[in-house]
Amino acid sequence: MNEERNRVCPVELADSLDGRLRGWLQNPGKILAPYVREGMTVLDVGCGPGFYSIEMARMVGVNGKVIAADLQEGMIEKLRNKIRGSALEGTIATVRCGKDAINVSDPIDFGLAFYMVHEVPDKAKFFTQIHAILKGDGRFLVVEPKLFHVSRKEFAATTAIARQCGFDIDPGPRLPFSWSAILSAA
Repeated sequence: MNEERNRVCPVELADSLDGRLRGWLQNPGKILAPYVREGMTVLDVGCGPGFYSIEMARMVGVNGKVIAADLQEGMIEKLRNKIRGSALEGTIATVRCGKDAINVSDPIDFGLAFYMVHEVPDKAKFFTQIHAILKGDGRFLVVEPKLFHVSRKEFAATTAIARQCGFDIDPGPRLPFSWSAILSAA
């Protein structure tokens, strides 16, 4: 995979990640409904400005927890600004990832990596960390962009790495312009 595909989405483009078109094509409520329930602890890794984190927080309710993790402090700050002073502030915990570490140790019931795994330089290390925190009956949804980013072959290579790290792989939801897979502990 070339270096261009591994570049992290810049904070300057964060507002484009929250548009109406995206909400229509990638409706968080519809995508997450089969996986997220009240009271769960869930992870949105590569959360950006919180497009999925906010819906996850509504879904897990006051007894649940959303861990919104991102490599860039600017993305985390955008999410914090969105939820400041709202009830969601008590449900969403933000975490700054390191270059080689997600920096999350809480056990999770569900995790999401939406359009970000192709940006991860060491996928085996990433999936090993996710496997370590995923509860026995938990699931992790990986969604990657088809157009101009991730080929079928590259997505197959990504899921093969996940399998080597101890995951079972099942088809994920059908989403426009996307590849997806559901990972569960083997």
